[in-house]
Amino acid sequence: MFDDYVEHASAPADGSRARAALPEVQYEGFEPSPYDQDDNRADVFQDQADVAPPAAPIFQLGEVQCPLSAPLVSLVVSSDSLFMGLANNLIIEIELSRAEQFIRIQIPRKPTEFSIYKLFLDPSGRHLLVTSMQGENWYFYRGWKKPKPLKGFKMIIESVAWNKAALLSSTHSTSTREMLIGARNGTIYEAVLDAEEDFFKSQERYLQPVFTLPERHPVTGLKFDMFPPLDPKKALVLVTTPTRIYQFVGMPDRRSDEGGRVFSALFASYRDAAPKIVELPGSVDYSELHVYSPNADQAYSLPRIVAWMNAAGIYHGNLDYESNTDDLIDGAQLLPYPAIVSSPSLSPTRNNTAINNAPISMALTEFHFLLLYRDRVLGVSNLNEQLAYEELLPLKPNEQVRGLTSDPVRKTYWVYTDQAIWEVGVTNEHRDVWKIYLEKGRFDAALQYANSASQRDQIMSAQAKAFFNEGRYFQAAQCYAQCSVAFEEVTLKFLDAGERDALRSYLISRLERTRKTDLSQRMMLATWLVEFYLSKCNELDDLVASESVSQDVDNLLAERAILEDDLRHFFETYKANLDAHTVYELIQGHGRTDMYLHYATVIGDFERVVEHWVMEEEWTKAIDVINRQSKLELYYHFAPVLMRQAPKETVDSWLRQRALDPLRLVPALLRLQHAPRDPLSPNHAVRYLNHVIFEQGNTSPTIHNLMITFFASSPSSSTVSSTSQNHPEDDGPLLRFLSTAPSDPLTGKPYYDLDYALRLCKQGGRTQPCVHIYSKMGLWENSVDLALEKGDLELAKINADMPEDDDQLRKKLWLKIAKYVVQDKQDIKMAMRFLENTDLLKIEDILPFFPDFVVIDDFKEEICTALEGYSAHIDALKGEMDEATKNAEAIKQDIAALQRRFITVDAQERCSSCALALMTRQFYVFPCHHTFHADCLIGLTKEFLPAHALRRIVALQTELMKTSQTTGIDRAAIANPSLIPATHAGRHPATQRTLLSANFGAQTSAGAGGRGANAFGRSVLSAGDRLRDLIVPDALANLVTAPAGWIPGIGLGGGAKRDAGEKDAEKVERMRKELEDVLAANCPMCESVVAGLDKPFVQAGEVDASWDL
Repeated sequence: MFDDYVEHASAPADGSRARAALPEVQYEGFEPSPYDQDDNRADVFQDQADVAPPAAPIFQLGEVQCPLSAPLVSLVVSSDSLFMGLANNLIIEIELSRAEQFIRIQIPRKPTEFSIYKLFLDPSGRHLLVTSMQGENWYFYRGWKKPKPLKGFKMIIESVAWNKAALLSSTHSTSTREMLIGARNGTIYEAVLDAEEDFFKSQERYLQPVFTLPERHPVTGLKFDMFPPLDPKKALVLVTTPTRIYQFVGMPDRRSDEGGRVFSALFASYRDAAPKIVELPGSVDYSELHVYSPNADQAYSLPRIVAWMNAAGIYHGNLDYESNTDDLIDGAQLLPYPAIVSSPSLSPTRNNTAINNAPISMALTEFHFLLLYRDRVLGVSNLNEQLAYEELLPLKPNEQVRGLTSDPVRKTYWVYTDQAIWEVGVTNEHRDVWKIYLEKGRFDAALQYANSASQRDQIMSAQAKAFFNEGRYFQAAQCYAQCSVAFEEVTLKFLDAGERDALRSYLISRLERTRKTDLSQRMMLATWLVEFYLSKCNELDDLVASESVSQDVDNLLAERAILEDDLRHFFETYKANLDAHTVYELIQGHGRTDMYLHYATVIGDFERVVEHWVMEEEWTKAIDVINRQSKLELYYHFAPVLMRQAPKETVDSWLRQRALDPLRLVPALLRLQHAPRDPLSPNHAVRYLNHVIFEQGNTSPTIHNLMITFFASSPSSSTVSSTSQNHPEDDGPLLRFLSTAPSDPLTGKPYYDLDYALRLCKQGGRTQPCVHIYSKMGLWENSVDLALEKGDLELAKINADMPEDDDQLRKKLWLKIAKYVVQDKQDIKMAMRFLENTDLLKIEDILPFFPDFVVIDDFKEEICTALEGYSAHIDALKGEMDEATKNAEAIKQDIAALQRRFITVDAQERCSSCALALMTRQFYVFPCHHTFHADCLIGLTKEFLPAHALRRIVALQTELMKTSQTTGIDRAAIANPSLIPATHAGRHPATQRTLLSANFGAQTSAGAGGRGANAFGRSVLSAGDRLRDLIVPDALANLVTAPAGWIPGIGLGGGAKRDAGEKDAEKVERMRKELEDVLAANCPMCESVVAGLDKPFVQAGEVDASWDL
């Protein structure tokens, strides 16, 4: 605020202007904090080195550098707008946010005709009233270039009450709304001014007198407020004169925002009745009225403190808007002015004036009264009425102090003389507030204004001591826990007073405020608290038992329940700070089984809880405890005893915990194998194993073998005595398991041990399971033999059909069954019906089993049926043979027709590949009428042939080249065979282009030619990516199209040599034919369309610019 124009006044060297020294505030240190910085208790126990530096002064006086062209008469400030009235009738406006800009407004009157008396500025800083000693008044609105006279305002204005709520809530309104004006003649006026330019209206909307004070004294102070703020139903008007203060309370004529007159009815009600008046006579002919609002910048805030400066002192109090009387000033007090020593530098006249102790002006802050005297500024606390601030004004000779004004919205304070302006900065007003409240015993308010840990510690210590002396031990315990009073002192105090409950509360609070790293202290406190809780519980138990017939039993029971809940919560909160062994001993010493179990549960010692319930034979509770925890070891540890005592509940618990290892539960499951059991009740071990195998997919052979053990084992002794050997145990469950048990997907074998299962079933005499196991083992003959041995014909039939892939074995098994039926059963009719069950056996297969002397009548029909079947089968075979003969003849005719097929080729026909004349050299014609030269055909074909066909072509060309290593083939001779003489091929030079393989072979010796060719062929087969490069179309065409008789070395000589030549010619012809079949199998132009579907249009390495833009 005014940074560029403020200069702090320094104390002069001489003592004439030195302000009175205030006692220095002392800060005492205390023990270092034992807490972490992030702990909320650390601020209570700060080291003295951490105490804040010396506090700043409460107020600070700073001079404002502002040149004045004439003596300053009046100064007003509101909403950061400052207006000064000078003796030359010049008004200076300064926006404090832009203090470098001065706006000068001249009142067009001569000083002899118009002399400024006072300025009045509204809370928004927009409306300014200028009153003069001559009774002439002017009005200025912010933004105008010059003020305007108020012709109807013919009075000397002493005070103005603005409508703060309306002015601050509407920032664009040009109207002052209704306001009250106090005149020197004791009359109160209601008026409205409007700065809006209107040709037919002046700025004076209306001016009406509403009340005249009976003594006709000047109205030195005037304030009004309507309440409640948002829905005003009442209005309070405060009026002061030099000796009196009036309170007018009543209903306003209307709401302030409705327009029109507001206060007429309120003042009219006091024409016959006197208002609330307080009179303080004195010899001073001036006074001031001030109010303070905590949220003055808010439009609808109400003032809370009122102060009236008069000759007798400062009359002040709080405003109570809920009062039902006309006196709304609550707790009114009169503060006498402090005695001051006049400054020696003052002139005798001014000195005498200052001795009367009446200040020139005053201002009201939140906690102080600022008093302005002729040579100094004082600050008196409104809490303890003590002098808190004093500073001398650095006045120049003949400089006269004018007044003290304040900005009610921004809460800034200004002292002005006729030559200078000072700002009183509120720098640290709250500095000593906590101490004053502490002295008054208002500890909560003191804590609110404490600024350091030391201050809070002093407040809490004093509050704790006060609570303890008043007998409010629980409140004292809470306060002691938050201050630095020694732990031993506090505990001894409570123990001497016999207040163990309050001591328990103190210990809990101290435990909450102890650092987590102080493990020993926390453990000691927590253990001591456990002892307190247990003792109190036993004490309540004794009281309940002794007062069982009293009416207080219900209260005691409720108190005990609350205490037990607190102890449980304490265990849960501070379990990490308790030693389990010590706590167990304490709880057992007090005989609190419920707390013993609860504490064990809280710290996770479930084994101790389960052991307790097992010892009490409370099996269900033990199982419930196991279910509520997550340690699997407890399941395994208590499984044997719980499985024997409560098998159903135990298995239910196991089924809910899928993480259990079934192998570790096997000992517990075996407990039920020979245990007595009701035959009608299910076997819970089998129930669990079924779940593990079929639901969880367990593949352990041990689990599967255990399942078979339970199914195949002998029943209990009680059951055996009542079971006959002729009626074995039902094999259904075992058979169902054997047939549905999962198998290994890789081997197809079940996970259980087949040998072990077979041994158990044999020992138990279970035939059907044994037969099933034999079939699982692939021992079909054993399974059928065992079934027949036991006389179970149906079971034997079922097993005989199981080897589906081996018809011979199936027939053998069925023959066993047939032999059993014929020879052992000696039932021929059954044997005949038996043949209907299978299509593998015929009547002739079982005839050898019949006795030598048997009547044929029993199976005559079957024999006839068999013979008829054979005859029909022979006829069917004969028909198939005839059909095959016809098909063979048709194929021969089709082959002959293909050999005579021809296509007429035009003499002008051109090759479909190179577009040259077709008849110039050997060519091929396809049924699709595409024609190619032989070399062109090879060049096209090799592009789409698969890799295996290319390898075969390379291999064939290599073999063909073996015959041409000594001589070449003349293309012209091939075209005209008569030109080739019947001489040895070695005499003719090689004129045609030779193959790459031929060149390779020519470099080797004659003896190594075959090996080199073979090696080259093998290398070619492995080089798949270069196969097409090894095929040379024109050279290969010579080999394909050359007649066998014209290949050198073939068809010459006689005798053995001629035989060898004929064999070579046959071999070459076969290779040429095979090579031709590969190359000319399909038309390359048609085939390439299909083979090239997955190939790009533009091949790698090609440049296609047809799509470029």
